[in-house]
Amino acid sequence: MIKNFFKSTFLFAFIGLISCGNTNQEKQHSQNHQTQPEAVSAQAKNNIILAANRTEKYLPMLEGKKVALVGNQSSLIEKSPDQYTHVVDSLLSRDANLVKVFAPEHGFRGKADAGEHVEDGKDPKTGLPIISLYGSNKKPSAAQLEGIDVLIFDLQDVGARFYTYISSLHYVMEACAENDVELIVFDRPNPNGHYVDGPILDPEHQSFVGMHPIPVVHGLTMGEYARMINGEKWLKDGIQCDLSVIEMENYDHSKPYELPVKPSPNLPNAKSINLYPSLCFFEGTNVNAGRGTDKQFQVFGSPFLNKDVFNYTYTPQSKDGAKNPKHLGKTCYGTDLSEHGRMDSLNLEWLIKAYNNTEDKAEFFNGFFTKLAGGPQLQQQIEKGMSPEEIRTTWKDGLEEFNEMRKQYLLYN
Repeated sequence: MIKNFFKSTFLFAFIGLISCGNTNQEKQHSQNHQTQPEAVSAQAKNNIILAANRTEKYLPMLEGKKVALVGNQSSLIEKSPDQYTHVVDSLLSRDANLVKVFAPEHGFRGKADAGEHVEDGKDPKTGLPIISLYGSNKKPSAAQLEGIDVLIFDLQDVGARFYTYISSLHYVMEACAENDVELIVFDRPNPNGHYVDGPILDPEHQSFVGMHPIPVVHGLTMGEYARMINGEKWLKDGIQCDLSVIEMENYDHSKPYELPVKPSPNLPNAKSINLYPSLCFFEGTNVNAGRGTDKQFQVFGSPFLNKDVFNYTYTPQSKDGAKNPKHLGKTCYGTDLSEHGRMDSLNLEWLIKAYNNTEDKAEFFNGFFTKLAGGPQLQQQIEKGMSPEEIRTTWKDGLEEFNEMRKQYLLYN
């Protein structure tokens, strides 16, 4: 694996809210390339042709129509192993009538903190309005979709139930169904698409970090997930979205995939993305999961963990994407997993070990843990002293049912 392949050498000429202070003055849309010389081209490495690259498939679908896009810094077309152009620039250069952009959590540049309110804005270069789909406005309104014929959805997912881009997909599909707007999903690889694991969400505990009765790791691409949302009638009142999925070529779920740009501020590399489904549980505890460090979701620690058991130390600092991380400025005792092998299942050992070796068990879990776990059962099991193997046994029936349902929506092996 090539390390540090997400170094910030991209030239984001278009992307960014006006508050980000973008000063690039390039005159041609076609010149707006994001280059990354040290990156391994995922497309070249695996011979994957991304949906966004398949212009011959979707440009005819846009002719004579007003178009909007749901996208962020990951909405890229790969031109060569070290050159990318944003989908927005590609569409405009090809005379598509793109009139509006919607941005998910973290904003269009993808630099906002998790949960941070992102303001609407306007791109100073093109004048396109950028509308936030996070905070109080998670779902496009009828007014925001007025006059739009086609909405393109192009976001890079990481395959975990609590990663909010799939929740944004749900609300976008619902809004399109209610307002007779066509939806086209540009499919991208799921970097954790090689396995399915975890407890199934209890619908009584639905939230923006878990909207559907699926396991923590779902093993679907965005296109496949959209098909499942429609097919299982999960939209309000069972309505159906007019959905088209532009498929990738030469992709299957077993292929390792390294993203050309980090999908959100605290997932800086392939290792963090692979560890994220297991370490994100710590977000619902008093343990820091690497926010405020250069090893986000690759380390975990807390001032309250037993320093004789956890001998790795770090001190969270204020950084882009983590302005006020948990235990800011305090020494945390924990574990460094940055050299851990590739995960193909959820790991509960780290969570249980931390719980068993914290100073104050009563303060270990917080209310967010239930939302992340999809219900209270996992916390109860850990507090009762159940082993990882015993806990995993309770997931068996739910995973079997989900995998049977999943088969009918797969587009790739």
